[in-house]
Amino acid sequence: MLLVDSHCHLDGLDYQSVHKDLDDVLDKARQRDVGFVLAVATTLPGFSSMKTLIGRRDNVALSCGVHPLNQQEPYDYDELRRLADDADVVAMGETGLDYHYQPETKGRQQASFRQHIRIGRELHKPVIVHTRSARADTLAILREEQVEGCGGVLHCFTEDLATARTLLDMGFYISFSGIVTFRTADELREVARYVPLDRLLVETDSPWLAPVPYRGKENQPAWVRDVAEYLALLKGVSLEALAEATTANFCRLFAVDPDRVGRHTQR
Repeated sequence: MLLVDSHCHLDGLDYQSVHKDLDDVLDKARQRDVGFVLAVATTLPGFSSMKTLIGRRDNVALSCGVHPLNQQEPYDYDELRRLADDADVVAMGETGLDYHYQPETKGRQQASFRQHIRIGRELHKPVIVHTRSARADTLAILREEQVEGCGGVLHCFTEDLATARTLLDMGFYISFSGIVTFRTADELREVARYVPLDRLLVETDSPWLAPVPYRGKENQPAWVRDVAEYLALLKGVSLEALAEATTANFCRLFAVDPDRVGRHTQR
């Protein structure tokens, strides 16, 4: 059995008191059948430092982008394209819109989001989308920029069933994090039951949003297994079936060779 953490921030983990180093993080993950991770950037300088931290690792892929909450100052779209063209980069983002925390940067967020999609279409790399308190504009921009030309995933999904239906109609994938295990997440669990297995991804979004039973602790890729176990119960399938489906979905969406991912199955 092999699970993939489709969204984590390896550069944000605590390497002082929680983990010895990156190898320690990945070893802990593999011990729980999480053999592959996608490390996601939130700024361009952060992408470069994250790439240095990770180096060339067969069990880690990269995403390059600027988070909607990091739009206080403009950045160079040409540099985004140059960095994203790296062979180790399989996705654009995370990108999207967040009006909950920074409505004052709405215009800059929208321009950045559009550029990520345009570069994604040019480079044939899918977008990883974050949205909060911006549902209508997020869906409108995805349509207007013809996101079907590159595809993508709504990560850490917390929207309603109608939004899920719209995204699925666009060909999008939907990824669930530890939030689905939270006591108050009844509506989200309804969506998780609805999303078909062939459009589902699992993630930690670590170091944030640790699933039950680790609430209050720093999240880590190993705990994507807890998210997967919970989703398997919700959907009435075995953990093995959910792992097989979500790993295949990951490889298909991000054009990652299944043989590369499969090499990291726990023996």
